[in-house]
Amino acid sequence: MKFGRYGQLLKQRGVAPLLLIGMVARLPHSAVGMLLLLHLVNDLGQDWGSAGLVVALMTIGIALGAPWRGHIVDIYGLRRALIPSVIAEAVVWSIVPQVSFTWILPLVFLGGLFSVPVFSVVRTSLGVMTTGDNRRSAFALDAMATELVFIVGPASAGIVATSLDTTIGMIGIAAAASLSGLALMILNPPTRSDQPGAVAQKPNPHEERLGAEASLIAASPGGLASVEGELILAGAKSTRARIAAHGEDFRDKFGWISASVIAVFIASSGAGLVLSGTEVGILSLLEEHQSEGQLGIVFLFWCGASLLGGLVYGSLSRRVSPIVLLLAMAVLTIPMAFATDTWSLALLSIPSGMLCAPVLSAASEWLTDLVAEKRRGEAMGWYGSALTGGTALGSPITGATVDGFGANAGFITVGVIGAVICAVALGAQQLRRRRARGRARSRVRTLLAED
Repeated sequence: MKFGRYGQLLKQRGVAPLLLIGMVARLPHSAVGMLLLLHLVNDLGQDWGSAGLVVALMTIGIALGAPWRGHIVDIYGLRRALIPSVIAEAVVWSIVPQVSFTWILPLVFLGGLFSVPVFSVVRTSLGVMTTGDNRRSAFALDAMATELVFIVGPASAGIVATSLDTTIGMIGIAAAASLSGLALMILNPPTRSDQPGAVAQKPNPHEERLGAEASLIAASPGGLASVEGELILAGAKSTRARIAAHGEDFRDKFGWISASVIAVFIASSGAGLVLSGTEVGILSLLEEHQSEGQLGIVFLFWCGASLLGGLVYGSLSRRVSPIVLLLAMAVLTIPMAFATDTWSLALLSIPSGMLCAPVLSAASEWLTDLVAEKRRGEAMGWYGSALTGGTALGSPITGATVDGFGANAGFITVGVIGAVICAVALGAQQLRRRRARGRARSRVRTLLAED
């Protein structure tokens, strides 16, 4: 472990301001859901089902908008891409508390669709501002900052709504989100390796070779490492030939997608499912024991463990597959079902909590290595959408389980689902690797025969 990398990163020009602005920019988005719920229920007299529908529409807008906004950054650059978001954030969230329920529905969808793509921008920029192990530390720092945001954001929203007014809170959201977008435009962090401030001096070497499978051939027995370069070249030619057969447009739009990239998206959606399901399980178990007021104790242990886990993971000198980390997190979530009170639940949340930030950090690191930088903004957007989609699925699945079998069963359900997702993904990876090795050996025999 090398904790000194954190100090080196924060001294590097542009990294600390980017992490700070990214954390501040996420605060309004982490608080707006809670404010919307309280505004709709307390001020407009809506039921919880209707309020949940509004938040769901906003979430759908964010999920659909993230890849698109990231793609716009890839095409037009950061500053031009953020202009519509800065305007939309200021206008939408200022109007929402002034209108009826009917108008709120389309407004929150537009607000989500045009939200500042903080996730895509920060992760894409860190990908070109760092290299090697420093990149792992940078993503870990960002994951820890995000963890802090989701501790502070909803709590702050609740305080503002109860002590002041939801209208004031929503206007504050509009100002904070818009100003954070302006701050990103002023900072203008690099999103390409040829821009000032970038450390990575060349594009991703896997731009034409879809996926990381070819790099695994070097570890295969039989002297395959000596022909790895030729195999990668052959794979690149084969990929280009297949894509050319389907037209240039297909290559431009979907050429960056590979089985390994899809595996990262699966890991991120699985992480969202497990995290949101665990949150619902915690809430339901405390309610079952009539200890809702002690929610902060459990969240302190759970989120604090995530911060510690992120700090440790970012200091490691080797990377770990996000699917392996997610598998461990899912399995370690299951013992939370044996909690009998607040303190046992808090202590049992520590092992799985320690893997939250590492899963998200590892997924970002792998995605950066797998996708060419000209498509990285869009890829990070899809990563955020996968995480959002998993989060949206985790809550109702766990809620239905809790309604049918009790609060403890919720932890078992999300843990098992997360573990099954990982097992399937790992099995598919192993199958692809065996096939890749078989093709590599066949290629070696062909090359030897030609010689």
